[in-house]
Formats: sequence, C-alpha cells, structure tokens
Amino acid sequence: MRTLLRGRLHGRDASMGILVEGDTISWVGRGRPPERPDEEITAGPGDTIAPGFIDLQVNGFHGHDAAAGADSIARVSEALPATGVTAFLPTVISAPVEVGAAFVAAVGAAAEAPGARVLGAHVEGPFLNPSFRGAHLRNHLAEPTSDNVDVLIAARPRLITIAPELPGALEAIERMNQAGIVVAAGHSGADYEQGRKAIAAGVRFATHLYNAMPPVHHRRPGIALALMLDGAVTAGLIADGEHVHPAVCEQLLRVKGAARIALTTDQTSAAGAPPGTYELSGRPVMSDGRVVRLEDGTLAGSAATMPDLVRMMSRLPGMNLDKAIGLASSVPARVLGERRLGRIAPGACADLVMLDGDARVRLTMIRGAVKFRQAS
Repeated sequence: MRTLLRGRLHGRDASMGILVEGDTISWVGRGRPPERPDEEITAGPGDTIAPGFIDLQVNGFHGHDAAAGADSIARVSEALPATGVTAFLPTVISAPVEVGAAFVAAVGAAAEAPGARVLGAHVEGPFLNPSFRGAHLRNHLAEPTSDNVDVLIAARPRLITIAPELPGALEAIERMNQAGIVVAAGHSGADYEQGRKAIAAGVRFATHLYNAMPPVHHRRPGIALALMLDGAVTAGLIADGEHVHPAVCEQLLRVKGAARIALTTDQTSAAGAPPGTYELSGRPVMSDGRVVRLEDGTLAGSAATMPDLVRMMSRLPGMNLDKAIGLASSVPARVLGERRLGRIAPGACADLVMLDGDARVRLTMIRGAVKFRQAS
C-alpha cells in the first residue's frame, strides 16, 4: 500500500509530498513521487503535516488508567491518535518495586496495541523524596537499595524517575544508566550541587520540571536550575498553564532552548473525558476538565492533551506552531534515542499528524495507516 500525503510540511514553507510505503516514508519532495500511490491525501489550506507526537508520561487517558494493566494500556493506545500522539510511555506512579516490575511487564504485553506505539514503561518512583511526593503515597516510597534497583533493572523499563539526594541514589543512577534505562530526576528536594552530581552520574531527563521540586531561589537555586543549565539534560514540561505559568515556560525556553524541552502531558484517565472522578494508579482523583487533584487539593497529573500544550507554547514570544511541534515530536524522540521517530525523511517511520493552524488534529497516521481522521 502506497499513500501520498501533500501539503505544507513541518519546518518548510512550500507544499511538498510524502510517499509512504508500508510503515515507512520512502520519499519526500516536490512534484510527482517515484512510484504511483494507491491513495492520496491532501492537507487543507493552513494545515501542517508534522511528525507524530511522542508523550513520555501518560498515566492514563479517556477513562482508562494505565496502571490497571495491559488491556487498559491498549485502550489508551487506541484513543491517543485522536490527540495526534503516535507513541507514548505508559506511566505508573510509586508502588512497591515488584508492582513496578509487573507494570513494566504489562506494558510489554501491550506493545502490539493497534494505536499509538507503546515504547516502554515510565516508572515514576518509588525512589522519591517523601517531602516532594505530590500525589504519590508516602508508604509506597522506598530507598534505591541495591536489591530494589536490581528488581527494576531486571524489568527493563524505558525511563525511571528518581530523587538523586536519596541514600544510594547516585550509584543507582549509574547502574540504571549503564543498563540502558533513561534516568530522570524528579520529585526531588536536591540542592544545586546534588543536582550536578546526579547529572554526572547519568541523569538525562527532568520529570515535569519545577513541579515537585523546590522553587529556584537566588541563594539556593536547587536541582531545578542544575537541570535547566546543563545541556546534557532535556526538561520535561507540562505546559498546560496550570502546572507551570506561561511566563515561566517562556523563561525556560530562553534559558534551556527549544532543542532541550520535551512537552509531556502527565495526563491521567481524566484527560479526554468530561469532568468527574477518575483513577490515578488506582487512587481516586477529581477533574474539573482542566486540572486533576486529590481530595486534599494536591495536583495529581493533568487533564490536558498534547495539542493543548503545543497550542500554549506556540503563542509564547519567539515561538510559532512549527517550533512548538518540535517540542512534542523530535525532542522526545531524541530523549529515547528513537532515530526513526519524530522526523519526516526517507527511511523514517510513517508516524504523522496533520494539524490546522490552531493545533487541532485533522488526521493521524501510525505505521503508515490512518488511525484517526476528523469527521468532515
């Protein structure tokens, strides 16, 4: 099956064509493709054809809690293409290490889900600072002892979030990094120097920067500034206007640069669903349709979708839709070392999204097959 898509491509001004053969992009250019397509899809005026979005932190979506297991993860996979997400990391919050390992296995069992690609598990905890636990249960937190780390390394998650100031954390970061796991700092009260040591040990991602961390103070800058200033670290940013103020998002862009910011929704099962009560790793959370909280008012993930984040970032000074799209596609692909995702080029995976000028999703293609098309 050959499909030709025509329209303005992300990062380019002129209308061009993309020939998809099977699950791969075989040609990108102007004029006629080298092979005759079986189907042709043309973008509308003002639309953009872009690499599909990649979300590194998805706790659930559309009423489905990822922690519930492989079937629920598969339902999330099927629903996400409506938001332009073509690949994601199902995420579980702090639980005993054996539960985290079982979650990684459930993510693996859902790897062949027919919707958005399941790229592996994000285990957020349990090696977190109790004082910065957010919505994580205190009695589910643990220290990164050698035995605990052994359990999670053996499970092979794609990404782990850890507070680097915990006893044994730096050694754990080194071991997980050497095992090929992307290590993130988050839910941490570390100071600036501890943050620098964590980066030297192998931290390469910041889980929802600013949130569940001490604020940046001019005499005590803390881990947030260490993560911001180091070019080896990519910052995960929940740019929903609630977790981080737009002015602070603008500041981060100026300090960090767009090439090192990955938009992450941290969405829960409340995302893509009406206001109400939902679950986050089995715990009840309340959504007003925009913000998700525990009963005590603590922020507990997000109800935002990736187009919401792209839209907000695109409106900041110095930004536009093309630049914001990169924060949701090429940057997270680079975090995971996925060289065939997050770009439009011959040999890349045919994971594409068609957006209008306000970042609304018109069409989503995954593995060369259309998985979502806006009703006309």
